[in-house]
Amino acid sequence: MVRTVLHRLGQAGVTLLGGALVVFVLLQVTPGDPALRILTARGQQDVAPEAVAAMRAELGLDDPFFVRLRDFLHGLLTGDLGTSWQTGRPVTDEFAGRMEATAILTVSALALAVLGSIALGLLAAAWPGRLPDLASRSVTLVCLVVPSFVFGILLLDVLVVELGFGRVIADGTWGTVGLPALTLALGSIAAWSRILRAGLLEAGSAPYLRVAQARGAGPARRLFVHQLPNALPAYLTLIGMESAFLLAGAPVVESVFTWPGIGRYTVQAVEARDMPVVTGFALLAIGLFVLTSLLVDLVNAWLDPRLRQEAT
Repeated sequence: MVRTVLHRLGQAGVTLLGGALVVFVLLQVTPGDPALRILTARGQQDVAPEAVAAMRAELGLDDPFFVRLRDFLHGLLTGDLGTSWQTGRPVTDEFAGRMEATAILTVSALALAVLGSIALGLLAAAWPGRLPDLASRSVTLVCLVVPSFVFGILLLDVLVVELGFGRVIADGTWGTVGLPALTLALGSIAAWSRILRAGLLEAGSAPYLRVAQARGAGPARRLFVHQLPNALPAYLTLIGMESAFLLAGAPVVESVFTWPGIGRYTVQAVEARDMPVVTGFALLAIGLFVLTSLLVDLVNAWLDPRLRQEAT
């Protein structure tokens, strides 16, 4: 198991480095002069060439490529994501002040996505081809087709404005997280429940299920004791791959519900062309994706000894 952990950690490190390099290269080929953008973002209209040259020197934009790459990687290792062009404050400080609200939203959405997808997946697999299965698949199809921001607007209009449940402007606390978290989780509930249903049905057709049935195992025991453990690895892998997409979808949901988190702040940064903030959000999403994938790989290796053998 120790060798498996070290192997997965090595893969995670390589993935993080690759993602960081892609972000750095994209920054280099982005059109426009960053120095001019910074001065414009700070309210200067007619910027003198001398001011642009001084800003380029301050940012090290005239340094050789590998020197800038070294400074970029050193900043990541030390937790320095740069300075916001709008506020002049470190991006890490801007994110830190909004991290709690985003963590509340994403953790709540993840919990709803897991609970909802397991409930729908079990319901569909317990009665395949019958009314519960058809109802479950119909609900998930709607959730997959309709964008999350549309659900958010509908929930705001019907539940909050018309019926008076909740607030139009959320304050970033647990008391107002219900509707934003549900909106963010709906797409994941739909996708994950379908994968779980397929895994449960595939496990249900295995020969050992017929043996268990012949030995007197009832439908509930077969579903929870035999089918569910065999369907979990693929389901957990999907969660690990898509958990980061909850953070990626947070900007839209946070903007709809005026949630004071990192996502809404990033949307405002995109509108202002504040590239360090946008880059920091991209690196944060990459790091979260690698971390969740690593945790899921380790859990799957613990559940399935065959995966440990493959890693060695």
